[in-house]
Amino acid sequence: MEIVVLSDIHANIEALEAVLEHAGGWDELWFLGDAVGYGPDPEACVTRLTSLEPKVWLAGNHDHAALGIIDTSEFNPEAKRAAEWTSEQLSEVSRASLEAAKPRIEVAEHGATLVHGSPRQPIREYILNASTAAENFDSFETELCLFGHTHLPVVYQEAFDGTLRVVLEPGAPISIEPGARWMVNPGSVGQPRDGDPRASYMRFDSETRSFTLHRVDYPITITQAKILAAGLPPRLAARLEYGW
Repeated sequence: MEIVVLSDIHANIEALEAVLEHAGGWDELWFLGDAVGYGPDPEACVTRLTSLEPKVWLAGNHDHAALGIIDTSEFNPEAKRAAEWTSEQLSEVSRASLEAAKPRIEVAEHGATLVHGSPRQPIREYILNASTAAENFDSFETELCLFGHTHLPVVYQEAFDGTLRVVLEPGAPISIEPGARWMVNPGSVGQPRDGDPRASYMRFDSETRSFTLHRVDYPITITQAKILAAGLPPRLAARLEYGW
């Protein structure tokens, strides 16, 4: 079974459409949260995601912020402004789609736990290093955990001598070897933060138990122009160019 794994679209419809075109077909679509926030097309992205009927659709912190579920006082001023603006753009239908999303789901047939942030704090915690990943392995029981939130594509392996970070190369499959446990982040569709501005996503082949990272070019200048035209903070446009 071919599973496309997306996370952190962040209201960037140009990046989302480029990823979908690149991915072509799939058997299942898993989305790890943050359909909205930062970007200029929240309504279009939620509508498009709804049309794809994903097998898994998780809630992210920016989704909850736009819905007023979480307090944005801890957000930086640019993220807070974007959350407030996003809330004004969403239709009732799109709000209902976001409200229906859960923060954590287990997909038993694939031995996977799916979260936005981390297994122990599904909405808010950032897993930015191997030590934080190591602390989270006790918070799920499946062989595999998929997470987003950091906008950084990464694979962590729980091995007998500690938690290891696995080097990723776009287009090169990473096999999930038996006897170990794994945490996998597909990176961000709409706002990469690893210094590569291209949209990021993964494919999971459930038969070979392998993940493949893909990076996709998209028309960044169009998204930037939309951000500025909407009156959103200019830095939200500028950072897309640098993938940061």
